[in-house]
Amino acid sequence: MWSEIFDRRLDEIRAADRWRQLRPLTAGTGDTVLCDTGEHLVSFASNDYLGLSQHPWVRRAAVETIGRYGTGAGSSRLIVGSRSLHHELEHALAQHKKAEAALVFPTGYQANLGALGAICAASSALPVLICDELNHASLIDGSRLARAQIDVYRHGDTDHAEALLRKHRGRPAVIVTDSVFSMDGDLAPIGRLSALAAQHRALLLLDDAHDVFEDLEEPHPGCTVVRVGTLSKTLGSLGGFVTGSRPLVHLLVNTARSGIFTTAPTPAQCAAALTAIELVEGSEGERLRSRLRGYVDTLAPGHPTAILPVLLGEEHRALEVANELRARGMLVPAIRPPTVPPGSSRLRITLSALHSREQIQALADALTDLQLTPGLAEMRSTMGHAAVVAAQTDPARQDSR
Repeated sequence: MWSEIFDRRLDEIRAADRWRQLRPLTAGTGDTVLCDTGEHLVSFASNDYLGLSQHPWVRRAAVETIGRYGTGAGSSRLIVGSRSLHHELEHALAQHKKAEAALVFPTGYQANLGALGAICAASSALPVLICDELNHASLIDGSRLARAQIDVYRHGDTDHAEALLRKHRGRPAVIVTDSVFSMDGDLAPIGRLSALAAQHRALLLLDDAHDVFEDLEEPHPGCTVVRVGTLSKTLGSLGGFVTGSRPLVHLLVNTARSGIFTTAPTPAQCAAALTAIELVEGSEGERLRSRLRGYVDTLAPGHPTAILPVLLGEEHRALEVANELRARGMLVPAIRPPTVPPGSSRLRITLSALHSREQIQALADALTDLQLTPGLAEMRSTMGHAAVVAAQTDPARQDSR
């Protein structure tokens, strides 16, 4: 019975041009080889924006820490898994994010699930989550699992968000949004959202996972902000974190199930991230961000992030163009439903400081040849708000992080 169910569902996925398979690559750098075909490709798919996963100082920190602590943490932190490096990293993350305290999680996904669940469970009254319609899957899943009502506002529409806050006046509320949207490459209106949160005594939860240029709007000073982030993108390691007030972090330590009931991040991950923070905050970080900023401006002048989407519409068109670029030696993923709503399939180009100027120019030439324009600021789903909200509530919807 179950084998028939699986086969039928897989047939549906293939028929809809939504079939996916894992690609084994030989390297984490821009230049790589597909193991199954031997193709030499330049990858424009990684979120390793500053290339710190390959930085010699970051790699050395991880290797030396394995020699001292071994390869694993052994258990959850509340049992015996916590090490001094976890606390050092949390102190560094709190300072980096200008917060009172921080808590690390094994992944960014678990950080979102843990933060939203713990925050909502702390309230005796049913809270409401006011969510951007294009939030990442980890925010969507965390919202679904939290004991809360969910109301969704049109992407970046602060007037709509305000109307929802007024609708739920008097109830504990949390505005939930990505800071940088992972499939559109645009920014949340943090200034206006934080002013609304301050006015309505709501929390503002920001997912900073894809922030690399560190030029996000400053939140309103009267707003209480919870920031969720990842160690696996700009910092080149693996793991997630939450920053905020000390009471918030104490609450997470005691009630965030995705942190309590799982093994702690490895010491090597923490050492790598600690070193990466030092680099990001110093002259090396300035150099790498400047290099990356130049690459973005080559392809899409003024675009605010290192994520450059190219909207193509239907699944088959996105696959067709991705294959054309692959034939030119470039790995650019086709992003299709359920990661994005139907009718909004796209290429998702991500740039890294690891790329060379020659590789960026080759990509620019290929996009020109194919008459493709990346990083369209006005790019939005061809679906209406109601359809996107329906996609959010569909249990089959999944993004990749």
